[in-house]
Formats: sequence, structure tokens, C-alpha cells
Amino acid sequence: MARPDIADVRKLNDSEIIEQIDATRRELFTLRFQQATRRLETPHRFKQNRIKLAHLLAVKGERQRSTTAS
Repeated sequence: MARPDIADVRKLNDSEIIEQIDATRRELFTLRFQQATRRLETPHRFKQNRIKLAHLLAVKGERQRSTTAS
């Protein structure tokens, strides 16, 4: 999986962003659970998912600020 790009996130609509946020949070939960039970095989996915979640939340915040400022 390639490093997430914020330009790709900006192409999504609001409902897709919310779905992606939920899916990413679920995946991070699953990864933490696997780490706790010592079954985690791909620790690099933590960083990738944290970056992806940060991008999603940043774009969501930008859109919320732009709608309230208008």
C-alpha cells in the first residue's frame, strides 16, 4: 500500500470522507488489538493509517470551516 496522498482525499465527497474515517478508525482498533495479542504481522500499517486518518480529518475540518465562514 502506497503512502496516502491528501490530494486523493480532497477528491472525495463528504459522505465518502466520513465512511473512510470510520473505516480507518476501525482498522486502527483492529491493529491495536492484534498488537495486544501479539498477532500483528504488519506494524507499518499503524503509521499509514494514522497519516490517512490525519488527512481525512484535516480535509473534513477544512470543509467545515469553509462552510461556516461563507
